[in-house]
Amino acid sequence: MIRYLLARLLTFLPTFLGVTLISFAFIRVLPGDPIIVMAGERGMTEERYAELYRQFGFDQPLVVQFWTYLTGVLQGDLGTSYVTKRPVWDEFFALFPATLELSLCAIIFAIAVGLPAGVIAAVNRGKFFDRALMSTALVGYSMPIFWWALLLIIIFSGNLGWTPVSGRIDLLYYFPQVTGFMLIDSALSGQNGAFASAVRHLILPTIVLGTIPLAVIARQTRSAMLEVLSEDYIRTARAKGLSPLRVNGLHALRNAMIPVITVIGLSVGTLLAGAILTETIFSWPGIGKWMVDSIFRRDYPVVQGGLLLIASMVMIVNLTVDILYGFINPKIRARK
Repeated sequence: MIRYLLARLLTFLPTFLGVTLISFAFIRVLPGDPIIVMAGERGMTEERYAELYRQFGFDQPLVVQFWTYLTGVLQGDLGTSYVTKRPVWDEFFALFPATLELSLCAIIFAIAVGLPAGVIAAVNRGKFFDRALMSTALVGYSMPIFWWALLLIIIFSGNLGWTPVSGRIDLLYYFPQVTGFMLIDSALSGQNGAFASAVRHLILPTIVLGTIPLAVIARQTRSAMLEVLSEDYIRTARAKGLSPLRVNGLHALRNAMIPVITVIGLSVGTLLAGAILTETIFSWPGIGKWMVDSIFRRDYPVVQGGLLLIASMVMIVNLTVDILYGFINPKIRARK
């Protein structure tokens, strides 16, 4: 087991270094001068430009710039934003609760709908419900997020007026952010209607962000259930006269959950990355929107640090799931 753990941990280090290099190079291949974007063209003299150019280290070779950046990262320093002059760590953790709240709601929605849908499809294999649910899951998986989000906004916000278009809560509510999670803070505020407003603002972003994980969970649950339902002990349970609910829900689903749990764990990590487009469309003040705004402003430290932190969280989740999978299934770690 120790060899298995070491093998998994050793794969993390080169991946981390690769992500660091990619995050460093990504922003630099985009057109645009960060100094001009930051300071503006008006009043920008050649002397002032040269001073800022040296101040931010752009006069150094790229190899030297990368080494400086990597050294800072290994020491826990992700740099300071060119625009706000605040450390990247501070900005990240100030906005991270909003992204985490949205991601958790999305994965709960995906599990609550995708798991029963997969079970129903497996139990009714080849029938109408199976074809309808799996066709819907395929459409949901293939649907572009931006198109799906705009469609829901037009229907439920524009035409019906049921849900807000953007933000986390109505502007008429103001209270201190204790936890950073709007659902909790609005409930603690004691203001009438604050919690309901926070819930209404979460509905559409949650559905949009959770659609693809929902489809993946539904299809994986169906596949795992079909494999388990063909086992001898399931036929034995049915021969004993156990109810279909007990056979499918207790015996079959419990043994089919190992691959499903793996998919759920991987989905949690990818949700953090997928929130970038969703937050931008719904003006959700989280990590995703922060990253997009920083790209337009050519804020190198924020883009580099944000990409690295998001990728690191995805890698940590994937590594954790991989390790847990090895604990659950001895055959996996025996092959390593």
